[in-house]
Amino acid sequence: MLRIAVPNKGALSEPAADLLQEAGYRRRGTAKELVVVDHENDVEFFYLRPRDIAVYVGSGTVDVGITGQDMLLDSRTPAREILDLGFARSTFRFAAPSGTRSQLAELEGLRIATSYENLVEDHLAEHGVYAEVVHLDGAVESSIRLGVADVIADVVETGTTLRQAGLEPFGDPIMTSQAVLFSRPELELEDAAARSLEVLERRIRGVLVAHRYVMLDYDIPTAQLERAVAVSPGFQSPTVSPLHGGEWSAVRVMVDKSGAHRMMDELYDVGARAILATAIQSCRI
Repeated sequence: MLRIAVPNKGALSEPAADLLQEAGYRRRGTAKELVVVDHENDVEFFYLRPRDIAVYVGSGTVDVGITGQDMLLDSRTPAREILDLGFARSTFRFAAPSGTRSQLAELEGLRIATSYENLVEDHLAEHGVYAEVVHLDGAVESSIRLGVADVIADVVETGTTLRQAGLEPFGDPIMTSQAVLFSRPELELEDAAARSLEVLERRIRGVLVAHRYVMLDYDIPTAQLERAVAVSPGFQSPTVSPLHGGEWSAVRVMVDKSGAHRMMDELYDVGARAILATAIQSCRI
């Protein structure tokens, strides 16, 4: 049985649970459930702190996990990233009181407060900067005012929390992050578990693709069919069916969701009618 570590709380938890449910896996009934066995899909879910997931995967206690790239790198656990999952996107940056710092070199000899000390230490070492890294479990924005640090390094989304603390980010981002599905580099599974991992990856890819595409259906005068197909070539090629009477054709095609409305306008201009866009729940590509 494949063992999968899933975030039990925080910004990663609900999107990860939604993704797995969309992929056809059992969802836990309450937040108090720490282990869920999905016999139908031959997998076992363990709900763990996002920061601990890399440790459990690295030790071999579980086979694969879902967590943030920033937490994975901060754990210094060797890992094979299987899939970028596209949610919990964030930027990790240095920040200081407004107008006081502008570049990484200015951190030499200073105190930097962060919850991601390994990530910060590795970044400083890579750029040849020596500074004291002060580990805090949270609320690092207050550390400068309280005299614990001169600079902070933290996740920045909108920047509102920083501005409220009188801080601003500076320099290049330390990294950008998102949720990932990952395993140990040397992961070896029995045949049944290996098959379950293969299915898990395929299903999640199918859901992620479905999030990006819609199914477009429309009717087009057969004389204008080639012009319409040029507008909507689709993922591979459209499905075309003749309508009764032979003067019109029905077209079905999978198109990128971000450009669907523009494409519908262009199709209307070349003569298409009854243009419908339908969400895709999941797919296999």
